[in-house]
Amino acid sequence: MERNRQRGFTLIELMITVVIVGILAAIAWPSYQQYVLRGHRAAAQAEMMDIANRQQQYLLANRSYASKTQLEAAGYALPSDVSSRYSYDITLGTGSLPTFTIDFTAIGAQANDGDLALTSEGLKTPSGKW
Repeated sequence: MERNRQRGFTLIELMITVVIVGILAAIAWPSYQQYVLRGHRAAAQAEMMDIANRQQQYLLANRSYASKTQLEAAGYALPSDVSSRYSYDITLGTGSLPTFTIDFTAIGAQANDGDLALTSEGLKTPSGKW
């Protein structure tokens, strides 16, 4: 009697494949998460630069920088993809020369990446994130 030989994978071969895929996923997932955080940070930085440009335009028209409420009253709103990851504030200087600081505070999963700041003089902090 001849035995029909079944073709397919053995349980050991399947388990080895599962282990290899698990190891690759364990290596790739943290790198992917860092990539996603950097992408969200780049979107926030672009938005900060947009706010700084709006501040310069406001300065030319009004001889002072706009507060957050003035900027929002003029129609500015933080895009939803950025506002879900960062809250922002604008601090105006009190000296004889007008100055401002834009602060983006990371919230939610983005909090692991840290906060961002941009001043009217162009100082970007933290420098390692820009």
